[in-house]
This record gives sequence, C-alpha cells and structure tokens, in this order.
Amino acid sequence: MSASSGENPDARPAVTVLGLGQMGSAIAGALLAAGHPTTVWNRTPEKAAPLVERGAVLAGSVEEAVAAGELVIAVVLDHPALFEALGPAGGPALDALKGRALVNLTTATPEQANEAVAWAGQHGVDYLGGAIMTTPPGVGTPEVMFLYSGDRAVFDAHEPVLKALGDPLYLGTEPGLAALYDISLLGLMWSTMTGWLHGAATVGAEGTPAVDFTEVAIRWLGTVNNFVRRYAGQVDAGAYPGDDATVDVQLAVVDHWLHASAARGVDDRLPKLLRTVMAETAAAGHGQDSYGSVIEVLRKGDREG
Repeated sequence: MSASSGENPDARPAVTVLGLGQMGSAIAGALLAAGHPTTVWNRTPEKAAPLVERGAVLAGSVEEAVAAGELVIAVVLDHPALFEALGPAGGPALDALKGRALVNLTTATPEQANEAVAWAGQHGVDYLGGAIMTTPPGVGTPEVMFLYSGDRAVFDAHEPVLKALGDPLYLGTEPGLAALYDISLLGLMWSTMTGWLHGAATVGAEGTPAVDFTEVAIRWLGTVNNFVRRYAGQVDAGAYPGDDATVDVQLAVVDHWLHASAARGVDDRLPKLLRTVMAETAAAGHGQDSYGSVIEVLRKGDREG
C-alpha cells in the first residue's frame, strides 16, 4: 500500500548499527526483521553483504552511517575502538552524532561506562549504556534481556526500537550499572554452569547420561530460586536466621561432595573452593546462620591468603 503525502505514522525509526561482528550483525538483522530502515557500518565492509541482501544500507563512512539514523547503536570490539571510529572532536563523524542518541552495547567495565557518558556529555551526544544478556542467536526474541542504565529520557524515547532486540530492562540512572549487572550475571552463569558440569561429571562416572542428570538438575534449580529469593531479603537486612539450614550443617555435607568427587576421579577444586568459603564464614561467627551469611566473607576482598 503506498503512503499518502506527508509522513507515514506507521513508519519505523531509522537506526544505524556500528560494528558487524556476530552480535552487531544479529542486532542489525533483528532491526530489519522489525521493519526499521537500517544503515550499517563496519571496518571490514564485506561483512555487511548478508544484511545488504536483506535490505540494509551499507554506509561508506562512519559519518554517513551516523547521519542516516535517528538512533545509533554501537557494538564494536571495545571502548577504544568506538572512540577511534567516531574520531576526535570537530571530526565529521562526531559532528554528525551531535544531537542524536547513541546506545552503546559495547562490552565495558562500569568505569569505562562512566568515562563514556562523560565523553558524550562533552560532545553533545545523548547517551545510554547497555549490556546484552544473550548470545547472537537469541537477539530479537522477547525472552532475552537487554540491560540499560543512564539517561532515562534517552531510554524512554527509544524503548520501542530497543524492544526489537529483546526485553529492554532499565536499571537506573547510574551509567555503569548495566555493565556491573552484566559481569555479575555472567559470573552467576559461569558458576551455575560449572556446578552443573561438575555434577554431570560425577554422575557420569557411574554411567548416567548428562541429559538425564540435567532434567533433574533443572527441576532442582527451581527450588534453588526459592532459596535465593529468601536470602536476598536477609542480605539486605544484614540478618541471616538459620531456620532452614545453617552454614555448619552445609559445611558437613560439602565433605560428602568432596568424597564422592575423589572416589570417582572427578576434579575437586570446585567443592574445595566452596568448602573454604563456608569454613571462613563459620569461623567469622556465622556457623548457625543461613547460607546467605556467606556474603559477609565475600564482601571482604582484602583478606590475606
């Protein structure tokens, strides 16, 4: 159906994507799938070919790319690469970005995120920091999270576009908060997956397939969710009533984990690490407290040893 004269109220905002690695390409693809006119730029232009076939426009320069989008999304290698691509103050790319919104999904530390928002303010750029909580195949599905922090007005103005990538969660005005959540949630993922893999190795020594163990493990994680929710309130209150299972009780049980691992030739560094943390928690006076009290040991990162 052809549009009448004037602006089409159903037209989707134009978006620019800087960086076409696996994640940048997935983001550009999700925007195209959602009907957004999408301009892309990459240091290696050949990577844009599949997206151009789907309707994306390949810009010949960063400034051309920036000028084409109402919203600019950066997914480059790192923060130095972003600043290098946009160039110095007074350069054409940075001049083109003034007055536009930059959503930076480049992986960063919280400190780098704070530096980026200061840089944006100096150059008249509306800025929002973000973190991608999925791998490229998950981009564009509502089940995955994209985390954002910083300028609330920028988030509100562009939330409809950001929904094309996944579920956009705004965390607060602190610029580095999304990056801090990012690395903390990745730590949760790695810890959980390593625990699952250790369990698979242990039961696998008895001939149990990992897929069988996993079905039970996933059901168990639902119970663990309940523990985590309960302990979250205790952590905020700074009080850890041991009315479900105390650290002392769990410290005794972890020895069984060590024995089962050793008896089956499975690497025991994970249970040893957790036993050490539990023992330090008990020694600090929390033996009769809940497992949530372990955070008191984790907070003291200046311990010797």
